[in-house]
Amino acid sequence: MLANFIKHISSDAGISQKQAKAALGIVLNAADRQGTPFANEIFERIPGARTLAAESGADVGASTGVIARLIEQTPGGKRFVTEQTIRNLQKEGLGNNEIGALFPAISAFASAVFGIAGVGHLGDIFGQFNTAQVSGVRSVA
Repeated sequence: MLANFIKHISSDAGISQKQAKAALGIVLNAADRQGTPFANEIFERIPGARTLAAESGADVGASTGVIARLIEQTPGGKRFVTEQTIRNLQKEGLGNNEIGALFPAISAFASAVFGIAGVGHLGDIFGQFNTAQVSGVRSVA
C-alpha cells in the first residue's frame, strides 16, 4: 500500500517517485513530531509508513528526543517544524508548485483509500491551526 501511496503522490504532484517517497517521508516525520492524528492514522493503516518517516527524519537530522519533541509541539516549535519541512522538501528538488500540489495529493489518497477528510494543506496535516476537523481518524494524539 505504501508503494501505491507514493505512486499516487508522484502522479498527482507531478514529481518523480523518488521525490514522492522522500517528500512523503519528510511530511510524515514532521506530522509525527507534531503529534497529529493524521500521522497516527497513516502509521496504523500503512505498513512501512512509520519506518519511512523515521528514516526520513534521520536523513534530515530531525529531533528524536522526548523533550525536543515536546518543544516542537509548542507554537514556536510548530513554526520551526513547518519551516524545516519546507526547506527539506526544497532540498529534495521540489519547487513551490510541487510543494503546493503535495499536500492535496496526500489528502486525496487518504480520502479515497481511508475516508479521511479535512487534510488538504500543510496546516491540516500538521494540526498547526487546530481548526481543521479530521473525520475518519480513529487514533488519539
